[in-house]
Parts: sequence; C-alpha cells; structure tokens
Amino acid sequence: MLYPRDPAIARGALLLRVHDALADGATHRDLASCLAGRETAERDWSASSDSLRSRVRRLVRQARAMAAGGYKELLRR
Repeated sequence: MLYPRDPAIARGALLLRVHDALADGATHRDLASCLAGRETAERDWSASSDSLRSRVRRLVRQARAMAAGGYKELLRR
C-alpha cells in the first residue's frame, strides 16, 4: 500500500449510503436498523439514552450538508 488508509473515506461512504436511503424514503428508525442491526435498534430506539437517535440525526444532518455542497470541501483538500 502506497498511502495509509484515510478514515474519512469510510465516513464519506456512510454519508452517501444515508443520503441514498433518505432519497428512497427511509425513516430515521430504518437507518438505525441498518446501522446497528434490527434487534439493537428496536431495543435502543426508545431507551432512556438516546445515543442511537443522536447518531442517526448527526448522520442525516451531515449527509444533507454534504449533498448541499459540502462535498466541494473534499475536492479542495
């Protein structure tokens, strides 16, 4: 390998998947099921700790920002 792996690539791919899922009509709960697994999502979605919901909201916000032009920052690096 000539260059070390860039962790931003995996994050960008995840954001693309989230954006595509939203465009296909997926709900936040659907996204949680895909990210954490169905059983975990069902157990944690309404738990007192809303870490799963927060993670999904963060991903959705970042995916929308990337689609709205944030991807241009990737090209400037």
